[in-house]
Amino acid sequence: EWLHLVTLGSLSNMVPCSHPYICTLNQVKSYSTDVQKEGQGSQILRVEKVPSFDETAENIGAELKAPLIKQEPLQVRVKAVLKKREYGPKYTQNNFITGVRAINEFCLKSSDLEQLRKIRRRSPHEDTESFTVYLRSDVEAKSLEVWGSPEALAREKKLRKEAEIEYRERLFRNQKILREYRDFLGNTKPRSRTTSIFFKGPGKVVMVAICINGLNCFFKFLAWIYTGSASMFSEAIHSLSDTCNQGLLAVGISKSIQTPDPTHPYGFSNMRYIASLISGVGIFMMGAGLSWYHGIMGLLNPQPMESLLWAYCILAGSLVSEGATLLVAVNELRRSARAKGMPFYKYVMESRDPSTNVILLEDTAAVLGVIIAATCMGLTSITGNPLYDSLGSLGVGTLLGIVSAFLIYTNTEALLGRSIQPEQVQRLTELLENDPSVRAIHDVKATDLGLGKVRFKAEVDFDGRVVTRSYLEKQDFDQMLQEIQEVKTPEELETFMLKHGENIIDTLGAEVDRLEKELKVR
Repeated sequence: EWLHLVTLGSLSNMVPCSHPYICTLNQVKSYSTDVQKEGQGSQILRVEKVPSFDETAENIGAELKAPLIKQEPLQVRVKAVLKKREYGPKYTQNNFITGVRAINEFCLKSSDLEQLRKIRRRSPHEDTESFTVYLRSDVEAKSLEVWGSPEALAREKKLRKEAEIEYRERLFRNQKILREYRDFLGNTKPRSRTTSIFFKGPGKVVMVAICINGLNCFFKFLAWIYTGSASMFSEAIHSLSDTCNQGLLAVGISKSIQTPDPTHPYGFSNMRYIASLISGVGIFMMGAGLSWYHGIMGLLNPQPMESLLWAYCILAGSLVSEGATLLVAVNELRRSARAKGMPFYKYVMESRDPSTNVILLEDTAAVLGVIIAATCMGLTSITGNPLYDSLGSLGVGTLLGIVSAFLIYTNTEALLGRSIQPEQVQRLTELLENDPSVRAIHDVKATDLGLGKVRFKAEVDFDGRVVTRSYLEKQDFDQMLQEIQEVKTPEELETFMLKHGENIIDTLGAEVDRLEKELKVR
């Protein structure tokens, strides 16, 4: 009869009522490993051993007489050796610095840099493939050698800063004197780029429109003073607003081609859209508003009109001149649309050329306005009812309101950042996806900045294997194998990996430069 079961470690003793009997299997050894996080890379190895039958028989008496003691498992601690790096001045002093910065920041001469170590690096600028840099630690040591102490270097920097401020003040005074000289004797400076822009393209269209609309405005005001016609007053106001708005467009065109400066590093290309937006607001307030006001006043207080013969003559001349300006604007837009590979209607609706678009819409409204004014004045002269003339003024005002609303909407969309055509985005995307070094691209954005400039952005997942193979193709395998065989210590392995790892990163940068150039060509 069995009474109880006692478990001792991994050995089971089955004890009957009076005589103990030991039942075991063959000799078994059991191993288990418990991995616990202690610091970095520590492991605990637990080994449990099951005694054999002979060992148990020899020691069974002692085990039964001795008190029951729980034995701890054998533990072997294995700790991985990881070297912790402290990135302090030892690393930052190995940074590179260009020659211009070295001369300006450390008050050195170009002759001082000739004695330092020169390193050729991949250039971040597209016009040069590589350029020379220096170790910052070498430059700092050279500056101390030249100036003697950090205090002397700081004093020299202060003196040069004061000299630079004084130079700028003298330059400002000289520029002021030069402006006064030009105002007094005239500007004899050769024709600048700003002037030449008004002899071709959108600038030429704007200048032609300013001249024609200015003459039309003058003669329409004379006709209004002579006849007192509300429709003629609306047309005069229409021509005046067109002339002022086109002058604003000329300012926007001249500003948009200015060279970028530190305050505006991306240039002033959006000034064309800003000028066109302000022009649309001006048409609405000055043109449409005054036309509506004069038409309403004519309906409330109708006045008889004088002979309309001169008014008809001036309107006929305006129709011819506005039609000529409209033809110039249409030809310019067609030429630009063909260059962009876009239909004429789509090119106009998307306001790709804001300045010429304003001229096109203003001249279209001017031609339609002349027709409306002439029709209403004709009805007034036939029927003798001045209400038709007032209705013509309201019609011209409504036409100007529609034009201004379209200009405000299209230019606001352009200023908010409009994407280029989907077909063009697809072409650029396919160029990247078909490149062997690119595994995938995400979050593609292409924005039209105006003046033929496009900002393209994409998150690119590069294939590290292709980039590494591109680097290895330029290496000497025999020399690399020799370097590997010479690696005996962890420090030598680290030096080997850092050398080639940095070169692979430079290869990745070269791949990015190559893709950027191909994107610009596309």
